[in-house]
Amino acid sequence: MDCQNGERFPELDFIGGGEESFGYMVGGFVRDKDAVTATLLACEIAAYAKQNGSSFYEELLNIYVDNKFYKEHLISIVKKGMDGAAEIQQMLSDMRNNPLSEIDGERVESLSDYQASTKKNLITGEVSKINIPKSNVLIYQTANGTRIAARPSGTEPKIKFYFSVNSSLDTKENAEKVEAELDAKIQRIIKEMKLN
Repeated sequence: MDCQNGERFPELDFIGGGEESFGYMVGGFVRDKDAVTATLLACEIAAYAKQNGSSFYEELLNIYVDNKFYKEHLISIVKKGMDGAAEIQQMLSDMRNNPLSEIDGERVESLSDYQASTKKNLITGEVSKINIPKSNVLIYQTANGTRIAARPSGTEPKIKFYFSVNSSLDTKENAEKVEAELDAKIQRIIKEMKLN
């Protein structure tokens, strides 16, 4: 999202955005993602942590304890040539028209289709409009908050899948155990979707 999207969607309250190539945008006062504002924000967090006898990592774990431990993963599948482009479009069409009903034992609640500007409740069948910029993106979400997004690359012959899973974290001491469980969950989903 750039500031022009903020101007086109004034009813939306943009806080921040990022991408897998490490671009980050804090607020809508800059025109595009960069490393400068992200670096300043990181320095502010580090200064706060040091002042309070903590560390960047300890503060992150505190956030996980308060708000759940979230883990994300990206895979890109290369499909070259005209046949590859057609295969990518077919994959998206299948996901759009024959949605998954379950992911890793969790019931899929909704499918958001950014191209159609719709969000379909897969349990009730209710369809609602979503008011965001159109793009060829699909997002599945389960009752437990597992999310899978799929989109074709805008610049390369590949389709990208973004996985987001989460779990409660009772204490900071259990962070490594919970992270390992979430990593295993992501790998199960990838295998279940036959993406490996």
